[in-house]
Amino acid sequence: MRSVVQDYVDSILADCGADRSGAVADYIPELAAADPDRFGICVASADGYLYEAGDSRVPFTIQSISKPFTYGLALADRGTAAVDAKVGVEPSGDAFNEISLDPVSGRPRNPMINAGAITAASLVAGATAEESFDRVRAAYSAWAGRDLELDEQIYRSELRTGHRNRAIGHMLRTVAILEDDPEPVVDRYFRQCSLLVDARDLALMAATLANNGTHPRTGVQVLAPHLVERVLSVMTTCGMYDGAGDWVSGVGMPAKSGVGGGVLAVLPGQIGVAVFSPRLDDHGNSVRGVEACRKLSRELELHFLHVSRSARSAVRASWDLLDRPSRRRRTEDEEEVLREHGRRARIYALHGDLHFAGAETVVREIARRSDDLELLVLDLRRVDDVAGVARRMLAEARRRLRESGCEVAIVDPDGVLPEEEHGEDSWPPRHGGLDGAVEWCEDELLARHGTPSCRIERMTLEAHPLTAALSADGLELLRPHLRAHTAEEGEVLVRRGDEPAGIHLLLSGRVTVSVDGPDGRPRRVATLAAGMSFGELALVAGRTHAADVVAEHRTDLLILDPEGFAALGVEAPGVRLALVEGLITHFFESDARAAQALAQRRPAGAGEEPVVAPA
Repeated sequence: MRSVVQDYVDSILADCGADRSGAVADYIPELAAADPDRFGICVASADGYLYEAGDSRVPFTIQSISKPFTYGLALADRGTAAVDAKVGVEPSGDAFNEISLDPVSGRPRNPMINAGAITAASLVAGATAEESFDRVRAAYSAWAGRDLELDEQIYRSELRTGHRNRAIGHMLRTVAILEDDPEPVVDRYFRQCSLLVDARDLALMAATLANNGTHPRTGVQVLAPHLVERVLSVMTTCGMYDGAGDWVSGVGMPAKSGVGGGVLAVLPGQIGVAVFSPRLDDHGNSVRGVEACRKLSRELELHFLHVSRSARSAVRASWDLLDRPSRRRRTEDEEEVLREHGRRARIYALHGDLHFAGAETVVREIARRSDDLELLVLDLRRVDDVAGVARRMLAEARRRLRESGCEVAIVDPDGVLPEEEHGEDSWPPRHGGLDGAVEWCEDELLARHGTPSCRIERMTLEAHPLTAALSADGLELLRPHLRAHTAEEGEVLVRRGDEPAGIHLLLSGRVTVSVDGPDGRPRRVATLAAGMSFGELALVAGRTHAADVVAEHRTDLLILDPEGFAALGVEAPGVRLALVEGLITHFFESDARAAQALAQRRPAGAGEEPVVAPA
């Protein structure tokens, strides 16, 4: 199944690609040579999965997107108090390259404008200027998950033409924000802006911020979580310069742009977004980058004030049908079919609030297994809320699965996926409990792959497994001791604690065997159908019944009550012995099949339910 999320990303690339407004940066001569029509998008989940479209692997210089990462490095090297003494955290309202300081504090207003960024660069530890830059490059490489290289041509171009930044550096020196010669610091700033990245790198850098400073692929803790909070806070209010207010209200993700055409955005705990398109607006932000982020935020409901209790992964557990069958007791022929085809049905137990990031993990995991599946169940009992984007993603995933021959059911007792929102055929069948959904999977597999012997709805006495070994004469001796009974839906046939009620042979219909759970509510332990029986153990052992047995719907039975069983021992002891031997054989074969089934089940892995034996 093709990824639903990938299609979203592709559609946004197509929708925004026609916009040719804006112009490439030209105050750095080498930037003016950039291809204005390049356009790439990359979205990285907090666990490192990538969705890419367009020119996502085309290199460009990081430019001002470097600022939050150098700021984070300065915080780690010097401590928050020392950095705060040199640079503030308030929005400036000015252009990014304004030559100004806060009139009250005398500091650069924030580390996202050039004055604050040069100050942050001066605070990176290192005995020499070269050592400090090597630390910057190593830190950026750790954020990206690969070694980043310097674009020498861009660097030389910045070095030749960066007079305004030199002026900012000398201004900072005159007020003692910079305590030494500003030239090496400004040079280091030019170098950091000239490091080459692509949209994939930036998306992983953003995902590392989203992941509390730990790179989702390498596992390296690049920045401490409390410092990540500080960096993201400043990015939220200052990252898009004098367009920050419009960005926060319209997009709602901490972000940073660069005049090389890149835009980086972060949804904490969920995803990182990167866009590359060199045409810039009047604020110095990528035109198509801003619009792409705006569309992503709107269509995927990514605004950071859209509060969610999403888990890292919405898939709490998943397992194949073979690993955890229903409580319905099956015949030998049915069990054989389910052993052969049980891996083609899978259950996904979800949890948390399903917003975009949670739904993304679900559809990604489903897509990974979809080619092998015929049936799929989504268990929503631990889901409290499903956002509109998640509903659309799940509905689209189901549509694609059905086209490939895989049917989907949901366990949704609380109605978190309202039927009226999805059309008349979007989410049948629905189940109130997981065991019913698992039983539905089994019935569907049996209908698709079973032999005629798996589709028996009515059983005769002669064909019943407990009596099949009796001769015609033996059956005639048994018949007078059997009492026919038709149970209506909901009728209680046996109660827990009752004295033995006899052997009940099911000829049609189904009954539920249940016990009281820890909460006092009935808990189903088995469902029996035509060709099965109950009550034997209580009768032969002379003990009270251990469970309740209730007819699920109209059910036909033949009952050998205790009096008839005793009389059979006097009148036809051979028939009674054959029945007892049949019971022993039946239980032995059932245990052997259960052991075989357990041997075929996979051990529970990460994110999977533990393997349990059928009740």
